[in-house]
Amino acid sequence: MRQLELLPRPPETRAATNPWPLWPNIFRVSSAHEEGGERLYSISTDHFSGDDSRERQEAARRSGRSGRRRTAGCPSTPVPGSEFEINADLVLLAMGFVGPRTQRPARRAGRENDGPGTVARDGNWMTSVPGVFTAGDMQRGQSLIVWAIAEGRSCARGVDSYLMGTSDLPAPVK
Repeated sequence: MRQLELLPRPPETRAATNPWPLWPNIFRVSSAHEEGGERLYSISTDHFSGDDSRERQEAARRSGRSGRRRTAGCPSTPVPGSEFEINADLVLLAMGFVGPRTQRPARRAGRENDGPGTVARDGNWMTSVPGVFTAGDMQRGQSLIVWAIAEGRSCARGVDSYLMGTSDLPAPVK
């Protein structure tokens, strides 16, 4: 498992530029991280490639921050010559409240939008592209983390059913 993060790795302790009462931007390790895997920071995904099989490649590159975020879709500057590829059987996108950029990629992938900034899905949380699933902000729009968690669990059932043919996982949201 690999987690790619667009932002740089947070510091171990609160920086002077991050005073109370602001939420402390510090490095944290959750129980999921304790289970293993690799966390890569300052990484920008360029595109995905692959055929109709379930194996995919993700093309990515290192990125550097260039001061404040310039636009919602372009928060970093690519580092020339840092391109690399990652082979993946499954890719989960967790994009938070920034929101998805759906217009151009949706047309290119043949994916259907169901509203401004959201992607349509079926009852198993799959988009109109076989093997591509959506949940949380991507299909609901900006909302609460509790919805993202519940939808993520329901989407996991859809992914499990897609990969295994059936699933015993709970689906708290239909």
